[in-house]
Amino acid sequence: MSEQRPVNPAELQKDLKDLIEKKYGAQVVFPQAESDGIQEGPKTEESPKETIDFDLKPEELESFLNDYVIKQSDAKEVLATKICTHFNRMKLDQDDPEQAKRFVGNIKNNILLIGPTGVGKTYLIKLIAQRIGVPFVKGDATKFSETGYVGGDVEDLVRDLVREAGGSLEKAQYGIIYVDEIDKIASTPSIVGPDVSRTGVQRNLLKLMEETEVDLKAPHDMASQMEAMMKFQQSGKMEREKINTRNILFIVSGAFNGMDEIVGRRLNKGGVGFKTESERAEQLETDHTDYIRQVTTEDLLDYGFESEFVGRLPVLAVLEPLSEDDLYEILKSPNCSVTLGKIRDFQAYGIDLTFDDDALRQLAKMASKEQTGARALVSVCERTLLKFEKTLPSTEIRSFRVTSQVVENPEMELSRLVINRDVGTFTEGFRASYDIELDLEPEAYQVIARAASESGQSVADYCRAHFSDYGHGLKLLGKNSYSIGIKAAMNPKEHLDQLIKAFYGETGRE
Repeated sequence: MSEQRPVNPAELQKDLKDLIEKKYGAQVVFPQAESDGIQEGPKTEESPKETIDFDLKPEELESFLNDYVIKQSDAKEVLATKICTHFNRMKLDQDDPEQAKRFVGNIKNNILLIGPTGVGKTYLIKLIAQRIGVPFVKGDATKFSETGYVGGDVEDLVRDLVREAGGSLEKAQYGIIYVDEIDKIASTPSIVGPDVSRTGVQRNLLKLMEETEVDLKAPHDMASQMEAMMKFQQSGKMEREKINTRNILFIVSGAFNGMDEIVGRRLNKGGVGFKTESERAEQLETDHTDYIRQVTTEDLLDYGFESEFVGRLPVLAVLEPLSEDDLYEILKSPNCSVTLGKIRDFQAYGIDLTFDDDALRQLAKMASKEQTGARALVSVCERTLLKFEKTLPSTEIRSFRVTSQVVENPEMELSRLVINRDVGTFTEGFRASYDIELDLEPEAYQVIARAASESGQSVADYCRAHFSDYGHGLKLLGKNSYSIGIKAAMNPKEHLDQLIKAFYGETGRE
């Protein structure tokens, strides 16, 4: 069983004081916590105040998202509008602070995203933060606990935002915090009494989403406390750096499995009548999407969220599942990170990679079967191209086209490529040595590849060993080009002997 961490800074400082005095003696002066009656020292000097340079309009941001994200038109519209309003509103308040003070109880446009895995929730928020130019951090709700002693502390998200902003408190106050898997901290209905751990995390997040001061030195962070102690030893003053979460935009998301059933019961739309298996499956998918679009505060409360928590998420956006056609459109997009990533992987070895349209369609079909949305596109591409990525850099191949045949049978196509490479190496050497153009008929490829494999040789080495006499032989025959067919591939020496005998027999008869 792990030891419990100190509950507050005073406890931690007391433990540190006892530890240090035991080692170095009582002459060491240790800073006392604020609760012990010692007042704070002056805060460190802040950098010059940064201003918000933001004038992006909703339609401009939505157009930007359309270039990168397929489908999800409703979600893009909501996000573009409310996020632009949030930042333009902050700019307005900054330009006219006196007017801003007159508004009491202002509620931020914190956003709740609902959608299955792999539909682009995280990608959308990252794109928006990148376009706007504000710091962005992401956390998973499942990693937090009520106290922070088992897992993480929700306030660590704010501290991470400051680090992401390069230590600038002003810049961090305009950042975006994105919390995924928020549905996992809904209280469990089956538990008798309150689900303290999950509701506790909700309440802690609630404070951040509304407005609170977060100490940048975490009470449970030993390194931060030691640093504070050392500064106190030098200056005799305790420094407290805090950041206000008033303007930080919070976006939370989750798959919310089972939410469609809650909405369906509320709407009293249970299924009636007899349907086939496929009809039921199609109806279930349709009902799921339609019901999720009609989620209300009542449904979120039934799901296990505190009313105050839901009240701090006034904006709701729903993302739809991705079909095979949607996945295909993602792959076809010139901004698709999946295909662009693979192109860059091969470019690292000096190989130009291209995708046929049929290959993209086949990849989308394979990904659709995995039912994990766009995430499956990455896995199917990796499975298809991994062996090519391993083998081709060791060859002379400098361009590679991904065809539907490559997707359907990558091992066979890789084998064909390797054979072509080895045959090309042999024929180039043959031409250089004898000035004779030599090629192999398609049927001969398979015979030679199989024979080379059985002998444990590369195709190039096998050809050099079994067709070494063909240079002089074809010279005798007066050939400046020759095509090796299946008979020559099966018995190279015997076939050449027959050619020479036939040639001299005909010459003798003449």
